[in-house]
Amino acid sequence: MTQLLSISRMKRHARLPSRAYGWRPERRRMERLQIAEPQYTLAGVAIFADVPPQVLERVHKHCVWRRYEPGESIVDYLDASDEVFFVSTGEVCVTIYSLAGKAVSFRNLGPGDIFGEYAAIDGEPRCASVEARTSCVVASMSAPSFRKLLLNEPHVAQALIRSLVRNVRTLTKRVYEFSTLAVNNRIQAELLRLASLAPREGKSARLDPAPTHSEIASRISTHREAVTRELNRLSRIRIIERQDGTLVVRDLDRLAAMLHEMTGE
Repeated sequence: MTQLLSISRMKRHARLPSRAYGWRPERRRMERLQIAEPQYTLAGVAIFADVPPQVLERVHKHCVWRRYEPGESIVDYLDASDEVFFVSTGEVCVTIYSLAGKAVSFRNLGPGDIFGEYAAIDGEPRCASVEARTSCVVASMSAPSFRKLLLNEPHVAQALIRSLVRNVRTLTKRVYEFSTLAVNNRIQAELLRLASLAPREGKSARLDPAPTHSEIASRISTHREAVTRELNRLSRIRIIERQDGTLVVRDLDRLAAMLHEMTGE
């Protein structure tokens, strides 16, 4: 009996994942629910904006649709998978976890956005993890089907190229901010970046749901306490306001002017 228990323990230990770089804390994995296709469409996906309806219908047939719940993993850092994903509803978060489990967040993606295209194009492992930030519906397409689509549909290829260039410009600007701006200015820049993606209401924008202090901190390489201090200061001078789970940037022009004083942009 002792020998059998020892063998059983060895088997359990053999199944434990190693804490390699990019490891992230164990999360509850839920069964991915494949959903009926007719409910959803690819029409809102940005790279398909100029695609004729009949072509879009053919693309739709190559996709699998699934629902993910908050915190559920969609792809993992250094995964060997190579599908491309299209966000139909909800939000996902692009993140890498350090060896210690610290999250470094890059950006959130919402309806109409695409992710996973890098691995589909170059065949390399995933460069980040992506998990559901809210309940979301995501379509996936195999890498061979996606590459064939790019060859056959120049409008899609051109739209993808523009998207990749935007990513490079955004990352270049963020590297510049990390190298030259103080923490409070990086927080202001991140608020402006998030506000640019939110619905405008005159001079203001509403972030719904409001980003957590930890999310902002992980994006700009600082700690949560620094974000709390700066948001409290911006709230006192009435540039931002918290309202029922949302964050309202009340005066985008004033916030941009504060940042302009430091960057000249």
